[in-house]
Amino acid sequence: MTALPVIDPMPPVADCVLPWDGPVADTVATIGRARSDCGDTFVVDSGEDRYLFLFTPAGLAAFYAVPEKQASKGIADWKMLRRKLPDELFIGRRTLPHELFGREAVASYLGALEDAISLQLAELSDGCEIELFDFSRRLGHRLGLASWAGREVLGSARFDELIAALDALDGAEAFVAPARMREVARTGKATEQQAMAQATEILAASIGARSVPGDDLLGTIIQRWDDTSGAERMTGIARDVILVHIGSMSNLFAALGWSLVHLVQHPDVLTRLRSGSGNGADADLASRCVLESIRIGQRSIMLRTVLEPVVVDDGSRAYDVSPGATLATFLPLTNLAGGPGLDRYDPDRWRGRHFVVPAGLPAEAITTFGHGPHACPARPFSVTAIVRVIERLFGAYDLERRFSDAVPLPGQIGGVARAAEPCTVLATPRTAA
Repeated sequence: MTALPVIDPMPPVADCVLPWDGPVADTVATIGRARSDCGDTFVVDSGEDRYLFLFTPAGLAAFYAVPEKQASKGIADWKMLRRKLPDELFIGRRTLPHELFGREAVASYLGALEDAISLQLAELSDGCEIELFDFSRRLGHRLGLASWAGREVLGSARFDELIAALDALDGAEAFVAPARMREVARTGKATEQQAMAQATEILAASIGARSVPGDDLLGTIIQRWDDTSGAERMTGIARDVILVHIGSMSNLFAALGWSLVHLVQHPDVLTRLRSGSGNGADADLASRCVLESIRIGQRSIMLRTVLEPVVVDDGSRAYDVSPGATLATFLPLTNLAGGPGLDRYDPDRWRGRHFVVPAGLPAEAITTFGHGPHACPARPFSVTAIVRVIERLFGAYDLERRFSDAVPLPGQIGGVARAAEPCTVLATPRTAA
């Protein structure tokens, strides 16, 4: 058995495992109990890995401040995703998700967004019932694929088949349903391999129908494979699109889903949105609603794989952490429990895109899109996209709540929460004023 990495001095070790290594009924409750039992700095030894959890103000600041070359968030994320995704999907990629969100590219995505919303709304009819997370997921697929697989794919006869393959391949399941990763490993990722092959085939056929690359992102991806030909070329292009899509869309739909759920649950806020106050204070209310829903919905375990010896100071003592360990913190325990009332929905906590942090809490205690160099570059696009969906959906339909409550999946340990039960609403077209 390989010796675990050294942490000196050694903090208290919690009596628990993480859900991809053993049974955990409720991840938030389990890590919360470990924090209650051990204090704000503790270790979890799970499987073959050692995790140093940090929750003090100084510990949180240190977690985000450690240079990437010493403790890598990118490698930690990759290690999580490869529990689910075939290794072949990562090999030889020429386009990566973090390249997608420059100002020029985002402008082109907004046109694709309008097309995707129009198609989605066209599927609704008077008195139809919709499940808000299913609605959001399908819309997310449409938006993403129109943006980097070419808008023509939206009209493909195999579009639903493509969505099913991408859902089966979805790397987010590594943290949404971590307990299932043991079965994924046991089967050698057979389902995922089949889904990757199917998605590659469908995308390659759609891409191959183009006579010229085009001036969209797909055109850029195609040009990056100009030095190849035949099956290598088409497979490379298609897998670039797949990885870009999986890396960019895994949480957008869930963030949209909670934004819709919270507005249905809070008709007073929805009324303010629809009426508009005409003053500057509420001009950005929709954006604040989105940020508040993401704050509440966050279930991310933030991880950083230690690559070089690093010293982490939690404000009480400094810890020497050896390579191979993982630094960790868990957002629901800071976003929701860091101060009184933070578990309640209130978009007026925000001033523009900045959270009004309660006295005594560090800025790092509240996280939506990350901090510092690891802040998500998709933030402006994601918020803009969700706001536009809110405007068009609630502008066209009244949504009558048919669900009693909306609670997150208890086993999830990463990303924005998925709902444990269906959140169904009755959609009725609004009459013109």
